[in-house]
Amino acid sequence: MKYFIPLIMIITVFSSNLFSKSLVDCNQIFEARKDEILRELDKLDDKQEEFELYKEAKLNIIKQKEENLKKREEAVQKALKKAEKLKKDAEKLKKENEEILKNIKIAKEDKISKTYMKMRDSKAAAIFDTMKQKDAARILFGLKASKISKIMAKMDPQNAAVITKLIEENKAFSEK
Repeated sequence: MKYFIPLIMIITVFSSNLFSKSLVDCNQIFEARKDEILRELDKLDDKQEEFELYKEAKLNIIKQKEENLKKREEAVQKALKKAEKLKKDAEKLKKENEEILKNIKIAKEDKISKTYMKMRDSKAAAIFDTMKQKDAARILFGLKASKISKIMAKMDPQNAAVITKLIEENKAFSEK
């Protein structure tokens, strides 16, 4: 035991020297790491600023695209409205033209009917015998019944029968 106490003292002195030296080393390491961490934080701040700028630029681009899209949609809506108006105008013109054509057809048929009403029955019968049966049936239909009977009496009986059947079945007025 005699040597034990000095040995403990030597170990204590030696370990206290090591402990203080290790504290110094830890402080140096901590300071070095602290500087490194601060540099990394600066880098992160720079990256965050870059990200914010990038985000802002992207949002501006998106906003511009949305505005362009909205303008295009408005233009399409205007074009659709214009097309609808043109379509309605075209339909109106079509109806007006159909009415005009109908009136012209009626006037033409009236004129033809008046012409055949003034004609001698035998002359009219000869003309109807040479016409297409549908055309003859259409014209005859526009005449008075008494005139039709007089003309058909002077026509070829077979031809008169076919024309009568066309008038009866309304086939004289079909487009085919």
